[in-house]
Amino acid sequence: MNLQDITFAELRLSPLAVPPVARNPDLSLNRANNAALVRYLEQGGIRFLMYGGNANLYQARVSEFEALLTMLAELAGPETWVIPSIGPDFGKILDQAPIVRRMNFPTAMVLPYVGPMTRRGLLDGLRRTSDLLGKPFVLYIKNDDYLAPDEVARLIDEGRIRAIKYAAVHADPSDDRYLRSLLGEVSPQFLISGIGERPAIVHLQEFGLNSFTTGSGCVAPRASLEILRAIQREDWARARELRESFMPLEDLRDATSPIQILHDAVSAAVADMGPAMPYLANANETEMPAIRAAATALKNVNDSLLAAV
Repeated sequence: MNLQDITFAELRLSPLAVPPVARNPDLSLNRANNAALVRYLEQGGIRFLMYGGNANLYQARVSEFEALLTMLAELAGPETWVIPSIGPDFGKILDQAPIVRRMNFPTAMVLPYVGPMTRRGLLDGLRRTSDLLGKPFVLYIKNDDYLAPDEVARLIDEGRIRAIKYAAVHADPSDDRYLRSLLGEVSPQFLISGIGERPAIVHLQEFGLNSFTTGSGCVAPRASLEILRAIQREDWARARELRESFMPLEDLRDATSPIQILHDAVSAAVADMGPAMPYLANANETEMPAIRAAATALKNVNDSLLAAV
């Protein structure tokens, strides 16, 4: 695992993959299949592994957190950054942040909290989180009303934010008043498009965001990397062409559960992720054929790109 601090330039080296976590039937960690997925992503050119929503760490046990981080640190290659997630509630953060700090991970993402809170209380919790980590964290903005742009700017000015995963969903990603307001307060180099390939081109082309996260890129890491490279050289036609290969799987994810569908798609095409962590559930026999077909087609695109290297 790469222990170096993450710079804005390094964030542009590859998309940030957001993988699922492989589990055994008893929900314990499956090291062999997690290793297979990590190797597959690295072979596709991925340099960042961000374990959060798709890993369903919302439901993971605090008691297994150190074992999970130990496993990921051992599996990742020397050029691969691993970004674990903590929270979303502050009780979990109190237990998890000291583990991240002791194990010297470069940063951690704070999962967005939904529940009883006030804005002042959230800001206090985020400041305490960076104090516990001893370093800046990745802020995850999933809704426009989570934090005001000037509040985000203050956290940056205080040196508490390494990057921002921006994942507020809009029917038209180019019509995003909150994002425009946020960019009036914050440099775009802090922001990572956080909803996969669908809005990534608009977010990077029109708003100047730094990079993007990818879930479906866990099935097609080279294809996702090639989208980022096409964007960086302003080959928008090539970026859009490659993005289309992701849409059948992304459509399935958006229609039901992005986390669940990705979990089963990776199982169908790359390595068996095992049971989904409750409160999610694996796809049933009626749902799996469409997931398998979309995942296989996307992996075939990825294999063709790798063969051409």
